Amino acid sequence: MFETILQFFSIPFLGQSLGVWSSFFGIISFLLFLDLGVLNRKDKVIGTKESLLFTAFYILLACVFGSWIWRTLGQEEGIDYFTAYFIELSLSLDNLFVMSLILGYFSIPRKYQHRVLFWGIVGVLAMRGVMIGSGLAIVENFHWMLYIFAAFLIFTGVKMLFAQDEDDNLDDSVLIKFFQKHLRFTKEIDGHKFMVKLPHIKTGHMVTYVTPLFMALICIEFMDLVFALDSVPAVFAITTDPFIVYSSNIFAILGLRTMYFAVIAVLDRFRYMGYALSIVLVFIGGKVFYNGFIGHIDPLLSMAITLGLLVGGAAFSLLKTSSSSQDKE
Repeated sequence: MFETILQFFSIPFLGQSLGVWSSFFGIISFLLFLDLGVLNRKDKVIGTKESLLFTAFYILLACVFGSWIWRTLGQEEGIDYFTAYFIELSLSLDNLFVMSLILGYFSIPRKYQHRVLFWGIVGVLAMRGVMIGSGLAIVENFHWMLYIFAAFLIFTGVKMLFAQDEDDNLDDSVLIKFFQKHLRFTKEIDGHKFMVKLPHIKTGHMVTYVTPLFMALICIEFMDLVFALDSVPAVFAITTDPFIVYSSNIFAILGLRTMYFAVIAVLDRFRYMGYALSIVLVFIGGKVFYNGFIGHIDPLLSMAITLGLLVGGAAFSLLKTSSSSQDKE
């Protein structure tokens, strides 16, 4: 019996054994249960200190997991994981800003924001799995598509360089207008409920209406699909190992929710990070063409350049915004 179980979990699946995948999903499931089922059973406002502690915990956990990959699967896999993780985490800064806009647009009270973000992250975990799986299948059968992804990254990076000062106005959002037109929704918030039963405006019969929490949730889900068009190809440009791609994405997304409550208050301090991210996307896209037609960039050097750009962008942002605030005073 025991040997049969061992044989089952030793079956190869998407580059790793079923045992490795099961362990990974076991860790993720436990973290999600611990989050909403134990630590945040009651709706509450999450303070900056608590958010910073949980953010540090998730980053530490991601690094421990990456160290395990480095030691178990090899140095190159470990480097690819850390590079992909930090790129995804950095690209998520823009995602945090959009989340803030959406939650503010629908006037979601702070004590309910965690619940919206939690279920939003759960949905993102599933959607990223589908997107990554589909993308990897395409790349595996049509390797030249990797160069299309790389070209898209370069295009996106260049576009970002000239679009840093664009304003986001959700009043003109086609997505929000579409949902408001096709869903029965109420502007009233009823606790942390996503749906409520109310009399129909014409018939008087009790029907289901979605609340602002649900509207914010589905908008966050669809907005993530847009952001994934940048982040998923960026990871493909680093590695096409399914386990590395998915695990690095998931750990970055898990930390995103807890990071929100700590970073959103000072997000404006990182306004120049967009320029660093633009250069990173161009570099990652260019590396694909270089590796394919000229030579091979050492993964350790690639990670060092990527982290150097991201850390430099963060440091410059903090320094620049600090000096700007002092000038205003």
